[in-house]
Amino acid sequence: MRRVAALACEAISVAAQGSGPDVNRSATVGLELEDGLWRLSGAGKHRLRLVELLRTAGLDYPTMSYEPVIGLEVHVQLKTATKIFCRCRNQFGAEPNSLICPVCLGYPGALPVLNRQAVDLAIRLALALGCSIEDYSIFARKNYFYADLPKGYQISQFDQPVATGGRLPLSQSAGTIGIHRIHLEEDAGKLLHEAPGGGALPGESLVDFNRCGVPLVEIVSEPELSSAAEAQDYLQTLHQILLYTETCDGNMEEGSLRCDANVSVRPQGARELGTKAEIKNLNSFRNVARAIDFEIERQIGRLDSGEKIVLETRTFDASLGVTRPMRGKEEAHDYRYFPEPDLPALVLSPERIQTIAESLPEMPWEARKRLHSDYGLTESDARVLTATRELSAYFESAVASYPENPKGTANWVMTEILRELKTTEASPEEGLSASRLGDLIRLVDEGTISSRAAKEVFAAIWSRDEEPIDAVNRLGLVQVRDVQEMGAWVSQVLGDHPEPVAQFLAGRTQALGFLVGQVMKLSAGRADPKQARNLLRESLERLEVGQSG
Repeated sequence: MRRVAALACEAISVAAQGSGPDVNRSATVGLELEDGLWRLSGAGKHRLRLVELLRTAGLDYPTMSYEPVIGLEVHVQLKTATKIFCRCRNQFGAEPNSLICPVCLGYPGALPVLNRQAVDLAIRLALALGCSIEDYSIFARKNYFYADLPKGYQISQFDQPVATGGRLPLSQSAGTIGIHRIHLEEDAGKLLHEAPGGGALPGESLVDFNRCGVPLVEIVSEPELSSAAEAQDYLQTLHQILLYTETCDGNMEEGSLRCDANVSVRPQGARELGTKAEIKNLNSFRNVARAIDFEIERQIGRLDSGEKIVLETRTFDASLGVTRPMRGKEEAHDYRYFPEPDLPALVLSPERIQTIAESLPEMPWEARKRLHSDYGLTESDARVLTATRELSAYFESAVASYPENPKGTANWVMTEILRELKTTEASPEEGLSASRLGDLIRLVDEGTISSRAAKEVFAAIWSRDEEPIDAVNRLGLVQVRDVQEMGAWVSQVLGDHPEPVAQFLAGRTQALGFLVGQVMKLSAGRADPKQARNLLRESLERLEVGQSG
């Protein structure tokens, strides 16, 4: 039995060579019996595969049950016209080092002046998340040295942030996640490790200071997330709130939204938190989930092998799907925080907070409940329709123009409208006004055109200034209800398709659906499908009576 287990370990050792920082390239995977328990060493991310092989080999390898504990720190660039402490433009994509001044570069004697719009946007976002706004908060210097930080410190907030508390309702589940705090700060510059236009820079890096001083809020969650999927749901829901409140453009590719994940594991049911690793600068929803999944398995593997988790900062290698160590994790005292001497305390009046609160839009979770109660939509339909404020407003405008069929309107928005929006940058209103969508649905419900013809009309008037009824007349799609014309189509279909007719007469009633489809095809979609079904049934019943007679 030990021989089989040794072969399993050898197979995993071969697979693990060069696969990540948690596998010792010069060592093999080990299995030892210690105090009556099997212990693994060197398994890294292959732990689960090895355990499965060991159990297949007949070794009952015991594993402790662990639970992940995850907290997210999300950095959000606020959508202001200028930077947080100077008048340089807040703009992505400008020529490197063209949006800089003595203030954001930290020249001696240059004094910061707080951007009022940045404060208002921070308050707006904090209120949307249900946070308590502090009427008195303090800016502080966070001291550290890095090539992209020209001042040698970052102006941030420490023990007196602008907002605390709050909860974020998740979109894909019924749970909520606590918000620990939200604080204002300035962004740092950006290091470039490739030459402009591509190409390596051996032993060198370039720095672009344009991002220095761009206003940020850092949203720190409570450590209440328990899986990678839940963390991704939290981040996507937060992204939705940023767009609803118009506080950030949410563009992760441009760095407007960046996420650090704090991940630890602990024995199931334990109250004390395990040692965490912080994974820095995750820049996509998918990579957040991938990095957390890997880190959970890495930490469990180390604990099962009798190793300790190191308090450290790690980076995520998206190409390999692994996290790698960057540096030891800093604590607050390492940054030597002290109050920023060049800025006064931030004092907020109740009137200012109330004015911002009254300007907030309806939040997506509130809109979902209302769409369900007002229009009888399912939870999943309401979730799709409230994905953005623009889509939600478009749907409700269409319902307002034709209130008789909100479910039908929802179906059109979720299918035809969203399909078109995937291939264009136009807004739904630019593609087809909500009132014209309502008119099109009315034509179907009143029997003027068939559902099939309506899709043809939709395609014809999308991005064109033409009324639905005009397109119907132009295309000759008015639904035919004339009994004689319908009867002629029915007779031709019955004569052309004797086999489905025989099947129906033999009791296979599903053949009727095929025959209706043939009538619709013959009429180019202009036949009334209900009338066609009735006439077909009447004709078939007459044939059946004739046969029995």
